[in-house]
Amino acid sequence: MAGGLPHPVLLSTFMGMDEITIGGQTMEFKHVFYSWVCMAILFAVAWLLRRRLTMVPGGLQNFFEALVDTIENFIVSTMGENGRKFVGLLAGMFIYIFGMNLMGLVPGFDAPTANLNTTVCMALFVLVLYNAVGIARWKAHYVHHFTGPSKALIPLMFPLEVVSHLSRPVSLSLRLFGNIRGEEIVMVLFFIMAPLLGTLPIYALFLLGKTMQAFVFFMLTMFYIKGALEAPEH
Repeated sequence: MAGGLPHPVLLSTFMGMDEITIGGQTMEFKHVFYSWVCMAILFAVAWLLRRRLTMVPGGLQNFFEALVDTIENFIVSTMGENGRKFVGLLAGMFIYIFGMNLMGLVPGFDAPTANLNTTVCMALFVLVLYNAVGIARWKAHYVHHFTGPSKALIPLMFPLEVVSHLSRPVSLSLRLFGNIRGEEIVMVLFFIMAPLLGTLPIYALFLLGKTMQAFVFFMLTMFYIKGALEAPEH
């Protein structure tokens, strides 16, 4: 017994954190570790940018200002002025997912989004988030989002809407996980068959795919929030 724990906690070496054993139960830990690495990198970049802010941006500051400004314009044009308050959240989500996706292209690293645990957690967060936004906006009237336009159809529409909303995190998590995991497997196969010529040409293709998957997750989250903010008849 150590540190008051009934069972020892065993961690593998720093770069080989594949599993963690807690209380005799072995669980995969690698995706959590690489998620922390991605967050640490993003925090470090944000800290450096914050220290070096200038009125005439250049280099990295110019890149991130252009990225966030593009995302903000897209959100406002889609959601209206109500969407401006969600720019920080949605832009941060896109950058975070994109960063995790990119880690799969770095030799020796794995993409945390290639693990279903990561994508399910993010999808459940989105489910709770947009429903909380809807409840905060409409209070008890938010239930009308689930009842349909006619009282006679409530017994039919309510269970259908509940199933529809519960299927959203399933779709979000499986889509992101399946695409990123598939790309990881294909890259490994190409590397086995042709270590240099087999991987370099597909890096650009997979970079585009990883960007698109982050954008799809971001865009669907935005649409779910937009739907929760709209009046029930919409």
